[in-house]
Amino acid sequence: MTTPPTSATSRPLSRSEWVSTLPPWRRLLATLNWRPVYDIEMRGRESERRTKQLRIESLERKKRMKLLESEIEQLVIENRRLAALESRLDALLLNADSSSQTPPATGSN
Repeated sequence: MTTPPTSATSRPLSRSEWVSTLPPWRRLLATLNWRPVYDIEMRGRESERRTKQLRIESLERKKRMKLLESEIEQLVIENRRLAALESRLDALLLNADSSSQTPPATGSN
């Protein structure tokens, strides 16, 4: 029995290429819509690829969520700092307003 030549890139064979490598009795079964092991393997590989892609997307989502959470924490810290600075500025402005007011004139000359 001869084995089909394998390419260096090992690209997946199309169904017709794969069928052409079969012995005549298997070709007949393939034309009768026989489900060969090859189709099952290809579906399994596709399922593995989809699963791997979903895992990658899930990891990327988790990384993005962690990044967003850290950015939110940083924003909360910065908002607290701004609120403290704002209150100090308000206190300084109130002190400046009260010290710039001159007492009313008494009218005694």
